[in-house]
Formats: sequence, C-alpha cells, structure tokens
Amino acid sequence: MAVVLGSIVLLRVNAFLALLTSALVVSFMIGSDADPVARVVTAFGETAAAIGIVIALAAVIGEAMMHSGAADRIVRTSLATMGEKRSAEAMMTSGFVLSIPVFFDTAFYLLVPLVRSLYRSTQRHYLKYLMAVAAGGAATHALVPPTPGPLFMANVFEVNVGLMIVVGLAVALPAAITGLTYGAYLDRRMPLAPGGEIATLIAEDETASTPPDDTRMPSLAVALAPILLPIVLITGNAIVSTMAHQELIAADPEARLLRGGLLDTAILEAGASGSALGRAFRWTNVLGNPNLALLASAVVALLTLWTRRRYLKEEIPSLVEKGLMSGGVIILITAAGGAFGAMLRAAGLGEAIERMAESQVAGGDSLLSGLPLLFLAFLVASVLKFAQGSSTTAMIVTSGMIVAMIDPAALTINPVYIATAIGGGSLFGSWMNDSGFWIFAKMGGLTELETLRSWTPLLAIVGTVTFLMTLVLAIAFPMAG
Repeated sequence: MAVVLGSIVLLRVNAFLALLTSALVVSFMIGSDADPVARVVTAFGETAAAIGIVIALAAVIGEAMMHSGAADRIVRTSLATMGEKRSAEAMMTSGFVLSIPVFFDTAFYLLVPLVRSLYRSTQRHYLKYLMAVAAGGAATHALVPPTPGPLFMANVFEVNVGLMIVVGLAVALPAAITGLTYGAYLDRRMPLAPGGEIATLIAEDETASTPPDDTRMPSLAVALAPILLPIVLITGNAIVSTMAHQELIAADPEARLLRGGLLDTAILEAGASGSALGRAFRWTNVLGNPNLALLASAVVALLTLWTRRRYLKEEIPSLVEKGLMSGGVIILITAAGGAFGAMLRAAGLGEAIERMAESQVAGGDSLLSGLPLLFLAFLVASVLKFAQGSSTTAMIVTSGMIVAMIDPAALTINPVYIATAIGGGSLFGSWMNDSGFWIFAKMGGLTELETLRSWTPLLAIVGTVTFLMTLVLAIAFPMAG
C-alpha cells in the first residue's frame, strides 16, 4: 500500500506503473522458490484474459454510439418524453444509461452541451442540470459492468456478470435519484450561471450551427440496441444459471457449495441427463458469455455507425482505433491491479488480517464473513479514493485486498454486495486529485470552490446511499452459498 499510494500520490506515477511495481515488490517479499517476476506476469495475464476483451469492446461500443448519433438519440428522447419541467430527470437518466457502455468522462463530455442548451432556453437551474448528469453517470460508472471497475470486481469475487448488472442497477438507481434531489436543493441554495469559456460557448451556441436533424440519427430502438442486447443476454444466462442451480440443490444439497466452473459443469451434466434448465443453459452459457455478448453489441453499434457514415468527419476504422486506444490504457491498469491483488493473496494477507480481527460480531458471524465486511470494504475504498483520486483504481486495489482476506465458503452474504460496497466507497472523498473533479469543473465552467461545494458532496451522497442500499439488500436477500 505504501508503494501504491507513494507512487501515485507523491511521485505522480501512472497507476499502471505504480500497481505493477507494487505487485513486484510484494512478489519479491513472499520469498518462495517460485520466480517472483513470472508469478506477477502470470497473474497479469490471467486478469487481462478475463476482462481485456470486454473492456476493449465496451470502448468501441462507446465510440460508435457517440459518432453514430445513438447516444444523442437517447438523450433527446429522454428530454422529449419527460418534458422541460422534468429535464433534470431526463439528464440524470441519460447520464445513468450512457455511463453503462461509455466511460464517465466520455458521457459527461457528450451531455454537457445539452446542459448548456437547456440553460440557454430556461436561463435557470444550470447547476441542477449539471449535477443530474454527474449523479446518474457516477452511479453506473461505479456499479454496473461493462465499466472496467465493476467488471473487474465481478471477476475478482467470482460474481456472475449478470447478477452484478442486476444488483448494480438496483443499488445505483436510488443513489442517482438521491444525488438528483441534492442537486435540486443545492441549485436553490447556490444558483450558478456558467462562467468563463463556458459562457462564451453558450453565446456562440445561440448563433452557431443548429442541432443535427433527426434524420441524421438512428431510431430509439436501434440506439438502445447496443446497451440492451448484452444486458438481456448476460442477465438471461444469470437467471437460467440461478434457476438450474436451485434445481441442483433440491436434488443434492451439497451442490450449494459449487462455484465457477464446477457449477457450470454440474448444470451441463444435469442437462445431458434430461434437465430442461440444464439444456437451456447449454445455449445461454454461450450466448450470455460477456465476451460474445459485448462482441454482438459492438457489431450492432458499428453497423449503426456504418449507416451514418456519410455524415462522419473521420473514417470508421480510425474511430474504432481511437476507442481501442482509450480502452487499452484501462486494460493495462486493470490487469496490473489484478496482479497486485493476486500477490497480496499469495503473500497471505488474508490470514494475517484474520488473525488481527478474530473478534466476533452479534449473531456469531465472523468479522470477515458478514455485514461488518461491507463496512470494511466501503471504508478501505473510501480511503483509497480520497488518497489517490481514481475510482477505478480504488475499486481494483480494494477488491484485491478484500478477496485476499475472505473465505468464500464462509461468507454469509453474496460477494456481489462486497463489490457494490466497494463501488460506493470508490465515490466517497472525491476532490482535486480526481480527474472527474476537473472534468466537472472545467466542462461545467465552475470555480474550484464551487466544485468542492457541489461535486464533492454529491459523490459522497451517491456513494453513501449506494452503501446503505447495499446493506438493505444484503439483509433482505443475502443470497449466500
């Protein structure tokens, strides 16, 4: 941890180099006969193999949606459906939806011009519109795959991606709505008009080019297809898998202990012996594979882009390459974080911390098996977020630490709740070392003090509500075993 935080915070080293160096430091400290460098390389490759394709495809999907007009269509439909009086809700919904396949900064860049347009027509509620976008985008960015952080956590904790999507959405929506409510409150207490360059842009908007014609954008169904297709495929597989697992448990109670590949094999064997759910799983297990689901989504997004090609300023191959380049950086950081977490596990961090935390909580649950584990996960992620600024890095490092501490078989809650608790913590404590802070400030035309009074508490509220919703769901639906 000293190497990670010292490198990122004090020396301003890139997160990829800091995490990779930290993984090597831990690997050398283990002191076993195995090659310490090869051990890190192997762990790096395993993480990249698990999530690299999905992240790359998500980046391509985001780029295609922006340039095909699909993203713009979703936003405009939200505004047209909800009307001007509920335009803030429309902006929150747009940010919420677009930040699932598109990185938060990209979604925010896309939506800020629409915020300026709304302010130009109403001459009020500028801060409310801006915070609505931020609340919706930040919530799904931290909780819903295929965004890299949530996807990484699902992989680390061996959570079905479909389950991560469903629980992430269930937790993210109340958090985003609460953030929108706070934005409306602050807008009344601290009404702002965009200043500096943003004010100039608004003035230019009034006399410059008109918005694109509807004929230049795909229909709403086509625009939503790249988002809904992978969600339907992945979630459908999760539902079939869960139902088939329950069928196995009814026949053999020991099946409740099966996880990962062993569980999949048992369900497929049940299908071969006549189980209808097992036979259905043969198809959903392939179609619902995140790699194939995102590839199908990317094909749909690129086909939509191809139909719009006559309106494009750049060729489609260059746009795809741009998306892959942005995704490549995230893949490197994420894989390095996976290697760091693997070295912590190999070093026996879990056993050491368990010896330090032998106390029992009410009901006899181990500190590292029940609800107190959620508090620990949230706290560690919050500290990391405050210390180094990146939500994705906070999620990667914290999940690597927590998974090294726990025994999956002893958990009294489903590990998906650990992931959402970490996601909530990764939003808490955003200030000047967070790139999102500066995107919100500079794109929104706010001063640093105004940003500290709006963006920082907004993300703290979204993160806190995320954690509280996680506790509520973990108590009501523990889904252990």
